Amino acid sequence: MYRLENIKIREELTTKEILQKACNKYKVKIENITQFLIYKKSIDARNKDDVYYNYTIDVESKTPIKNAKKVENNIQSLKVQVNRKSKARPVIIGAGPAGLFCALTLVYNGIKPIIIEQGKTVEERKKDVDQFFKTGELNTQSNVQFGEGGAGTFSDGKLTTGTHNPLCKRVLKEFVKFGAPEQIMYINKPHIGTDNLIKIVANMRKEIIKLGGEFLFNEKVTDINIKNGNLETVICSKNIKTDTAVFAIGHSARDTFEKLYEKGINMEKKIFSVGLRIEHKQKMINNSQYGTKTKLKLPSAEYKLVYHGKERSCYTFCMCPGGQVVASSSENGTIVTNGMSTFARDGENANSAILVNVLPQDFKGASPLEGMYFQKELEEKAFKLGKGNFYAPIQRVEDFIKNVETTYIGDVKPTYLPGVTMSNLNTILPQYVSTTIKEAIQYFDTKIKGFANPDAILTGVETRSSSPVKIIRNEKLMANINGIYPCGEGAGYAGGIMTAAVDGIKCAMAILQNP
Repeated sequence: MYRLENIKIREELTTKEILQKACNKYKVKIENITQFLIYKKSIDARNKDDVYYNYTIDVESKTPIKNAKKVENNIQSLKVQVNRKSKARPVIIGAGPAGLFCALTLVYNGIKPIIIEQGKTVEERKKDVDQFFKTGELNTQSNVQFGEGGAGTFSDGKLTTGTHNPLCKRVLKEFVKFGAPEQIMYINKPHIGTDNLIKIVANMRKEIIKLGGEFLFNEKVTDINIKNGNLETVICSKNIKTDTAVFAIGHSARDTFEKLYEKGINMEKKIFSVGLRIEHKQKMINNSQYGTKTKLKLPSAEYKLVYHGKERSCYTFCMCPGGQVVASSSENGTIVTNGMSTFARDGENANSAILVNVLPQDFKGASPLEGMYFQKELEEKAFKLGKGNFYAPIQRVEDFIKNVETTYIGDVKPTYLPGVTMSNLNTILPQYVSTTIKEAIQYFDTKIKGFANPDAILTGVETRSSSPVKIIRNEKLMANINGIYPCGEGAGYAGGIMTAAVDGIKCAMAILQNP
């Protein structure tokens, strides 16, 4: 295979026409190409007068291609040498991306895990989430945070990551196998969309069951038994004897964090972030990012911004083009926000979290769970400010900067359901958070003109961008109790769908290779 790079496309072309352009650039006859695949596709919009797609294409050629480097398209296998001697079935707690990819890796290698999920199947979970958005009736076991697929299911389905682990390509390949669009293998910022994720997660479950895995839904792990430093039993509605448990519990399983701490599992506070969701018109973001002269039919534009203030940093997170702000509470009396997009990303508004880092020294006590309590306190304040029924407090950007209560909604309409309450978000945020967000919004306006639009809508609060706790693990990926594998985002080892999936694979491989 040869890699043909820097193929610039400035108009809508068929795949064959793109290949012809690449052949022309590298002076190779198209009839000599026996097969090809798109390796990478990105948008270059640095010059708004000349926006183009930049393609990298891998081809197999009958003849050598000068000035093109040879490549091998190797994607790491999930099959490994199995050293495990134990006859006990591993237990995986949590059916998010970490838990599902852990289970897939185990069943591909002949080990049949039991997956325990406190929520429902993704199809049933979708009904509970829709009911919550419509009526404000929260099911605390089945919601945007809890249930098959994990918290990422009701998001944009982003698969971007700053890590370069070779397992990332394998994760993408598995998603395609279970129904994701082929383009996630090569576009620069792949996403699946909530609508596709629901089908994909269900297909993954069916495959795991077909290969011998077992799911226990609506089952909550309430305790574990430990003897002489070894795991003996996982307890839900029944006692499951096992020597191996993967805790892929996600970042919101607060009572499980408390139980693990009570059982003596080593954990520590960690840095995380809190803030608000901001909404703009997607058309404004498109014009700012792409200009208005391109002939290409470009997707809804994204952005990723960072501001370094005197005391704190602020950044945008989980930007959802053409999406909506969603109610993501998992406990009564709390407001939690997140963002969600379908694959088409065709909604009127763009939204993203705008977050400020919080540090362990910001929390009151010495317990490693203090960050979790800090989160909850903010969420309860937001619930009170929203005046009940899971209505979220909102504020126009102009009013937030002026520190006055919002009294009307302007050009940008809030998308959060079940409803919103006009308020002053400054009254519930720590001062260092609100001050830094104000500075950041005005700085971001220098990067994206219109970011500080007076009518842009802020919705509070966003507190679950990552886990507030890190569960310590050793070089074998185990906690201080033998047989317990902290895994994924909740344990502090991932920051999104992709990294959580990779960590699930890594924990499975550790289990398989540990005698």
